[in-house]
Amino acid sequence: MTQTYWLEHAWLDTHVEPGVALDVRDGRITAVRTGAETPPPGAEILRGLTLPGLANAHSHAFHRALRGTVQVGSGTFWTWREVMYSFADRLTPDTYRALARAVYAEMALAGVTAVGEFHYVHHAPGGAPYADPNAMGEALIEAAREAGIRITLLDTAYLSSGFGQPPNAHQRRFSDGTADAWAQRASLLKDREHARIGAAVHSVRAVPADQLSTVARWAEERRAPLHAHLSEQTAENEACREAHGCTPTRLLADHGVLGPRTTGVHNTHLTDEDIVLIGGSGTGTCMCPTTERDLADGIGPAVALQRAGSPLSLGSDSHAVIDLLEEARAMELNERLRTRTRGHWTAAALLRAASADGHAALGWDDAGILEAGAPADFTTIALDTVRTAGPLPRLGAETAVFAATGADVRHTVVAGRHVVRDGVHTLVPDVPTALADAVEALRA
Repeated sequence: MTQTYWLEHAWLDTHVEPGVALDVRDGRITAVRTGAETPPPGAEILRGLTLPGLANAHSHAFHRALRGTVQVGSGTFWTWREVMYSFADRLTPDTYRALARAVYAEMALAGVTAVGEFHYVHHAPGGAPYADPNAMGEALIEAAREAGIRITLLDTAYLSSGFGQPPNAHQRRFSDGTADAWAQRASLLKDREHARIGAAVHSVRAVPADQLSTVARWAEERRAPLHAHLSEQTAENEACREAHGCTPTRLLADHGVLGPRTTGVHNTHLTDEDIVLIGGSGTGTCMCPTTERDLADGIGPAVALQRAGSPLSLGSDSHAVIDLLEEARAMELNERLRTRTRGHWTAAALLRAASADGHAALGWDDAGILEAGAPADFTTIALDTVRTAGPLPRLGAETAVFAATGADVRHTVVAGRHVVRDGVHTLVPDVPTALADAVEALRA
């Protein structure tokens, strides 16, 4: 049966079009009809500006439990990490599923229809495998299903605490021991309708150099996305040079990790040669501006990376904020602060990073665009709130990027089904309580 959605205004990749009818069948868009000045009979009416669903390309779901806690006092990334470990120690498959379900529901409320979960908490505290060696990953996949969004589970190899160092007490539950053992376990995970399985190298400090190619080969054989934290911290760059005589980017390049299905997350502290290696190989860049500023990481060279050939995507990473519109806005505004000039990206380019290019980084190559044949994943932003009222509707893309927030999302549709309707999650009706209960369970 075909369902028709009438969009008061729709962003069609390059411009805002008034009066668009979308026909949807079996979870996909079958037709996009412009010039529909009035809603067709029986159509679902979505007033405001409808965008393709947003892709959150980098998530650590359990970091949501740290919100507020790690904003107390001063410190660095490394002091923040110790607090993060204390929460990771308390996770079980059941508590992780409950927390992730609430976090993914929060994402849906902010217009996110797909998430890339950078997953490395694999085993029980101390490192012993669960009876199901993928109990934690399966908990995340089920959480996404219950929250109504798509997930790419980026199963992460995390084998050492530093160059030549074994995992510390906190990290033992992250480690499979070797990349071969990681690959054996990860191979048990299977794609399903709402979920795809990808891979990740946590970082060059967490995967020994002689095992990087094992992870890269696993992803290549499956044509799966491969992500890696890259040059987030200057201390890691310095340690890599001391251990291997090169930058982390060069190390990844030399071991076959870079390429068009690979995404470097952060890519903050790069040399000119690094930028050429990343761009020339078609490796993507996932910027996470709200986390990068929260952790005082620095501002990455996103403009130079894109010019070199690196597609840009966006993620909310530690979930200090879950708002892909804010991530898009922050990428531009960070660059303005750094260069003291304006207008590095158009609103359309920023929306593309938050939608189509983000989905592509997660292996959903046909998603993130309102076209016939694409998944029926879209989100509607109200144009009559205190933040969005006033500008002309044809400036909706600019309004969305530079004024709107996740709080202005009114509807989110995934595979043709309303996940958020009129600002209320249809599967998790009381998301704030679900979040509070899940976080409290970890603090108990």
